[in-house]
Amino acid sequence: MRPLEFNHISVLLDETIDGLNVKPDGIYVDGTLGGAGHAYHVCEKLGPNGRFIGIDQDEDAIKAATERLSVFKDKTNITIVKNNYVNMMTVLDELGIEKVDGILLDIGVSSYQIDTAERGFTYKEDAPLDMRMDRTSSFSAKTVVNEYSENELYRIIRDYGEDSFAKNIAKHIVMNRQDKPIETTGELIEIIKAAIPAKVRAKGGHPAKKTFQAIRIEVNKELEVLENSIDSMIERLNDEGRLAIITFHSLEDRIVKNKFKSNEDPCTCPRSFPVCVCGNISKGRQITRKPIIPSDKEIAENKRSKSSKLRVFERKAES
Repeated sequence: MRPLEFNHISVLLDETIDGLNVKPDGIYVDGTLGGAGHAYHVCEKLGPNGRFIGIDQDEDAIKAATERLSVFKDKTNITIVKNNYVNMMTVLDELGIEKVDGILLDIGVSSYQIDTAERGFTYKEDAPLDMRMDRTSSFSAKTVVNEYSENELYRIIRDYGEDSFAKNIAKHIVMNRQDKPIETTGELIEIIKAAIPAKVRAKGGHPAKKTFQAIRIEVNKELEVLENSIDSMIERLNDEGRLAIITFHSLEDRIVKNKFKSNEDPCTCPRSFPVCVCGNISKGRQITRKPIIPSDKEIAENKRSKSSKLRVFERKAES
């Protein structure tokens, strides 16, 4: 597929660029580069002394972003790296970059990945079970569906999909794979449908949506990666540098909210203590006390933006 066909409408675009407060001579990192939707507008604001680093684990995204950002090659310094953003600190170390002025994460699956049936993310078309963001990984949705125990399947569908029929869905998956491996999204969808009462299915919404979300999160370790990355990203920011994170469901947003809160107020002293004695120092402040959500206009133009939320944290120098 040609790189320019990597189509993705960037959500909360203006709000995110405003939140990053891009300086022409700053250093900025996009840890989920995708098709370079947000990155393009960051690079627009950078001058000859600025620097941009884009990171993505999807080879198709790397190709598309490289082509799209090529218009800035004579304007500013751009580096694109194939990796997972959980390894961002290593990437920056290898580039000799000690501190940055802004970091952006747009968590979730791109429109391109969803719409490319062969990637196995969508429940709207029949395709091989896959869901890998990094296609060089040997661990896929097929592994989860066919090798996880019933209890493990129940746990991820319950916790990551928040599906009230998780136990029955897990039971049906295990029961069906005894005859032969479950290999396609279509086969999995039919199993999920059979596990959910008809009257519930009739109420609207695709019956497989929550289970597919859960399996995708498990395959790509999305929540682990997010939780394990935020503290180190904040540490890497210059004074007044900003970390902007876009999430698409409550599990992700809760992690970001709690991490930002603990970095703003890390004190562990009992509330009864008149002064802090734990020695934990605030790393900065939350720019967004409440998450920024898309406007009605944006939702009308891009339905996939409906569940998106943006939170921004600003680093401050330790006193």
